[in-house]
Amino acid sequence: MQEIDFKNPNRLVDIAYLKSVASQIRQDIILTLGESKSGHAGGSLSCTDILVSLYFGKMKHDPKNPKWPDRDRLLLSKGHAAPALYSTLAEAGYFPKDELKTLRKINSRLQGHPDPNKVPGVEIPGGPEGIGLSEGIGMALAARLDGKQLRVHVITGDGELDEGEVWEAAMAAAKFKLDNLVAIVDRNGLQQEGTTSEIMPSDPVPDKFKAFNWNVIEINGNDIAAVLGALNQAEKVKLVPTVIVAKTVKGKGVEFMENKVEYHAKTLTPEIVQQALEKLRVQK
Repeated sequence: MQEIDFKNPNRLVDIAYLKSVASQIRQDIILTLGESKSGHAGGSLSCTDILVSLYFGKMKHDPKNPKWPDRDRLLLSKGHAAPALYSTLAEAGYFPKDELKTLRKINSRLQGHPDPNKVPGVEIPGGPEGIGLSEGIGMALAARLDGKQLRVHVITGDGELDEGEVWEAAMAAAKFKLDNLVAIVDRNGLQQEGTTSEIMPSDPVPDKFKAFNWNVIEINGNDIAAVLGALNQAEKVKLVPTVIVAKTVKGKGVEFMENKVEYHAKTLTPEIVQQALEKLRVQK
């Protein structure tokens, strides 16, 4: 890994390098899920580029001091995508990469949903659908009260938008004018049992957030340059929260997994792992 000044939010970013990091993290996700024989591949692969953009390109944080008070926050509300978060944290140096092999195993701190009391760099126990945005509001308000110039980012799934708590939080964030809060919707169009349009249609998502008085940015969430551009744009917005509606591909990077609902949580056999790694142009 290149030497990166993670504490500097204005660091120079090499997009080609970030793409290589995202590729490595996708490999680690596949290998980790193959080792655990359970977990969520599709939603982890869809949000990888977002996580890489945040941790390696934009957020100020310190892998050597995970509780640094002035750090920016990343809340993974779609906690089932823990393999992507764990792989990103390990790549950044929060804990040894070898530990990824322990995912979901007894006595491992890397469980199916992230535990902030055990895993350095994890902010919330993501998993209960809809809870992350509310927690993000609390952190953003606390930062304001403490006079800290930090930013709070919350990654939600689009299936998660079915939850009423998300929209209660959306009202509150606008009420309190939380311009240090950014919600990022991983809009991959699929959830556990089908398409979001079949299970609970949420379109038009951008218009809904606009109606709740949010600043709305729409991007391709698998384009790292676009993600970074949206994060930079959000920083300039004052007195309203920002939502980045990030159109992504579930299973991104592994062609036979892309846009396939069965890979929400399908067991990855050794054969599937090998095929996936080949698609990622990686030799096992």
